[in-house]
Amino acid sequence: MNQRVFPDPDRYAICPLEGPVLPFYDGAFEAAYVLLSPFMRPKSTTFDLTNAAREDWSADELCQTFESVRWSQVRDLCGFPSIASIDVALRTMIGGLRKDFADEELADVLANSLSQHRLLAPVEGLFPELIQDPVLSFIQSLAQEWLWVGDEFCTERKLCWIDDLKPASAKVALTSGSVFTPDKANLWTAHWDSHFTIFCSSRPNVERLARHPTLEGFVCAPETEIYWSVQSV
Repeated sequence: MNQRVFPDPDRYAICPLEGPVLPFYDGAFEAAYVLLSPFMRPKSTTFDLTNAAREDWSADELCQTFESVRWSQVRDLCGFPSIASIDVALRTMIGGLRKDFADEELADVLANSLSQHRLLAPVEGLFPELIQDPVLSFIQSLAQEWLWVGDEFCTERKLCWIDDLKPASAKVALTSGSVFTPDKANLWTAHWDSHFTIFCSSRPNVERLARHPTLEGFVCAPETEIYWSVQSV
């Protein structure tokens, strides 16, 4: 029986599993931006966090109930030196790092701080509900109306009207995988084991996204890797 081997995936439609980001997209995109998935805080001070099972909530319900908390704020609450410490702590909490990179002390400090300040950590591998609307609206501002929505390796994809993906008017749930524009000029992708997503496009578009007032992240340097927080360890 002949062995079935998948063809190489299209780089404009997927996320690298590891390694440097920009070299992975060479020939497809000239720039990339790491969008940090925000922490979440209930808008009501009386909200019971024990009832916050996200799988039971729609994206719109989450947006109505919670507000975003930036990594820079959590860094200060924890007394961490940088947001890299947050990334290491989050990855440690989900068992996503080798023992030589994991840091249980950082994870404990983060967990205690989240509990003390009534915050929820972002979930790995997903498009964060609280930034879906601003990112999708940004893509629309690039004269785009449609997005291909694909799974992790984009072996299956569906063409969707962008407004039908926004939490307030969603007809299609945006969870994991990748979305990219039909002209293959823009990609928004979620890494399966990370608490951030990546937006890829032209350099002017990425620089414009970096100035967005409600989004937090950083522009990828040529050496930036998927596991950027442990590069210097």
